[in-house]
Amino acid sequence: MPFLDKTIQKRIEQKLKRLNALRPLPKSAVQKLQQQFQIEMTYNSNSIEGNSLTLKETFLVINEGITIKGKPLKDHLEAKDHTEALEWLYSEIQAHSRHTISEMFIRNIHALVVHNTDKEWAGRYRNSNVIIGGAKHNPPDAIEVPNLMNQFVQWIRKNQKISIIELAALAHHRLVHIHPFFDGNGRTARLFMNVLTMQKGYPLVIILKNDRKKYYDVLAQADNEHYKPLVIFIAQAIERSLDLYLKVLTPSHQPREKFYPLSEIAPKTPYSAKYLNLLLRQGKLEGHKEGRDWVVSKEAIERYRDGRKRKR
Repeated sequence: MPFLDKTIQKRIEQKLKRLNALRPLPKSAVQKLQQQFQIEMTYNSNSIEGNSLTLKETFLVINEGITIKGKPLKDHLEAKDHTEALEWLYSEIQAHSRHTISEMFIRNIHALVVHNTDKEWAGRYRNSNVIIGGAKHNPPDAIEVPNLMNQFVQWIRKNQKISIIELAALAHHRLVHIHPFFDGNGRTARLFMNVLTMQKGYPLVIILKNDRKKYYDVLAQADNEHYKPLVIFIAQAIERSLDLYLKVLTPSHQPREKFYPLSEIAPKTPYSAKYLNLLLRQGKLEGHKEGRDWVVSKEAIERYRDGRKRKR
C-alpha cells in the first residue's frame, strides 16, 4: 500500500529532474552547498539528541577546530564524529553509485558516529535491553537484534521497486524501532536514510531540530503502523533540500522561484496565513522551512489552485 500521495511524489521527482537537467553542476557552488548542508545536518541531527552546540558553534568546532567555552567535551566530539561519518558516506557513494546495503555497512556508519564518545560499543550491537526515555516504544530484547537486523537488510533488498521516498522513510523507522545500538541510533538512522536517497541523486536530507516534536510524533505513529505521517514528513525534508539546491544552482538566465514568509504572501492570495500553514504541513502545498518559519512561492500557490480547479 503506497503511503505517499502521487501528487507529492510526482512533484518531488520533477524537481529532481530539474536538478539533474542542470548537470554538469558548477563544482565550486556544489562544494559550498555540500559544506553548508554538512554543517546543518551535523548541527540538527546532534541537537535532536540533546547536543548543546549552536549552528555557529558547530561550524567553528568543525571548520576552525575551536573549543567552545562552557560546552561539554562530548558535544565537541559528537560534532567531529558526525562530520567524519558524513564525509565517509559521500566518498562511499561517489565510489559506488549503487552501494550494497549490509549489516556491516550500517555498523560502519554507527562506528563513525560514536567513534570518540563510545569507543567500546562503536559498531557493535547492544547486549542488554534498553528503555527509551519519554517514549512508549520498548525496543526488542537484545538477543533478537542480530536476527532483526538481518531481516531488516533483506527487507530493503526486496523492496527496491517502491518509491525511494517511502523506502527511506520506512527504513528509517525500522532501524530506530529495532534500536540495535546502545547510543547513536537516531543519528545512524538519519545517515543511513540519506544513503538510500543520495544513491538516487537526491541532495542531503536534513531533519530540522525545530521539527523535533513533530519528528518524534510521526515516529510514534509509525510504531502503531500509521506510516503515512512519517512518509509525508520525510518527503517534505527531501523537497526542502531540492528547493535549496535549485535556488542556488539554477542559472541566472533561467526563471527562479522566490520564496516568501506566509505573513507576507498571504494577503496577496485568497488564503490566510493559517490556512497556508495547514496546507504546507499536510504536504498539499509546496514550500519549506527557513529556520522556524514556512516559506512559499507565488508559483507554488498558483500550481495548488490550478490543481484544485482540475479536480473540480
